[in-house]
Amino acid sequence: MTASDYEEAVTFYRDVLGLQEREAYATPDGRVTILEAGRATLEIADPAQAEFIDRAEVGSRVAGHVRVAFEVDDAVAATAAATGAGARVIADPTTTPWNSLNARLEGPAGLQLTLFEELS
Repeated sequence: MTASDYEEAVTFYRDVLGLQEREAYATPDGRVTILEAGRATLEIADPAQAEFIDRAEVGSRVAGHVRVAFEVDDAVAATAAATGAGARVIADPTTTPWNSLNARLEGPAGLQLTLFEELS
């Protein structure tokens, strides 16, 4: 992810969402921080399924072609922490048809996020 406000993005993803810093480099040409995001999966959806997910989480189609989801222990608390650190709430935590509590936010650098808590 490229972030024009590098410090804001690092603080948000490392300190607020709790991603562990693996490495960080600074050179005369710029800075990069590598954060550990745990196990990753790539969810590929056709337009109809992406529309369904957005309707379930937000109520209408809002995501671009990339949205990142993070599993959290408490979606309400994580949403509050994220908004306190500058994220914009698109949709408050909502129970989905797949039995998780999902919040949709816009984080630093305009990255759309789902914070989800498994309810089962």
